[in-house]
Amino acid sequence: MLENWVVAPVRLPLIRHRCHACRSETFRTSGKFRVNANHKLLDVWLLALCTACGETTKFTIRERMNVRSIRPDLLDRAHDNDPSLAAELLQEPAVRRRNRIALDWDDAWRLETGGSDFRDREVIDVSVRFAAQIPVRPVRLIAEGCGLSRADVEKLLDEGKLVSAVRLSGRLSSDFTFTLKR
Repeated sequence: MLENWVVAPVRLPLIRHRCHACRSETFRTSGKFRVNANHKLLDVWLLALCTACGETTKFTIRERMNVRSIRPDLLDRAHDNDPSLAAELLQEPAVRRRNRIALDWDDAWRLETGGSDFRDREVIDVSVRFAAQIPVRPVRLIAEGCGLSRADVEKLLDEGKLVSAVRLSGRLSSDFTFTLKR
């Protein structure tokens, strides 16, 4: 029987960027935006607070764009300070590259396994789905979901008892399946 696991975000990730005031390297955002109009040109920024000193910084989402070139739903959601819009926009590589930021997903996600107990079963087939692009080590997910240590999972991988169509070393942020044989 195929088990379905979901890697779901529980909060917005921390933003890795150097603070100009205190040299801290992390910012926290609550999903608040600032929209500024200059005639027919708009700027949209995501606001974030330094985790050390509380200094506010703006990360550029859209810059000097004609009002008609911005999707109306994006503009409405920015005016409403929609946290899910912040999560979507932080996933965009162009936004991260423009602002020279990286995302820190530590303690910002959880693994939902459906509460199944895997200890008694010889063969486990699992499909892992990501609700957001959260880079996680598959070995960590498997260890957490099956109640094993990471060393035990690495040992099962080396013995060929843990198989998948994707490489399980490194980080993944896309859906995958695996089979665990004990």
